[in-house]
Amino acid sequence: MYSKEEAFQIRKKFWTSFGRYMKLQNSASGEEVNWINYKTGIKQLFFKTDVDNKSARIAIEIALKDREMQELMFEQFEEFKYLFESEMGEDWIWFRSFYEDTGKEISKIELRLEKVSIFNEETWPEIISFLKENLIKLDEFWDNVKDSFEIFK
Repeated sequence: MYSKEEAFQIRKKFWTSFGRYMKLQNSASGEEVNWINYKTGIKQLFFKTDVDNKSARIAIEIALKDREMQELMFEQFEEFKYLFESEMGEDWIWFRSFYEDTGKEISKIELRLEKVSIFNEETWPEIISFLKENLIKLDEFWDNVKDSFEIFK
């Protein structure tokens, strides 16, 4: 087991490595992008990545304060589900209602890579490949549909 400080340093090393690896990758629109802190341009709509001791995840998270607007945004994504799955694959899990550990209710669309760990550097190439491939696809999808989400700005 790792101390808090050791775990922090390992996470920091991973995310720094991933950030450097992705730095030269431009977005679908040709612009520079901070892949770790991706800006969708829509408040409370996030593209998140996470890695822990069991899995790696990439997700679209909708966390609007107005639950009805959150439902509408999720439904807007559902309108693009065919396009999403044709570009991203069908393994993504769609949660209309998901409760975070904090008790906050969000909506999310998530893809997981199991049996990898941020604490096992031998799995880092697999994690980085998974995150890179899916972030790039997600960026391409978003570039095609983001204008349809303008009403949520």
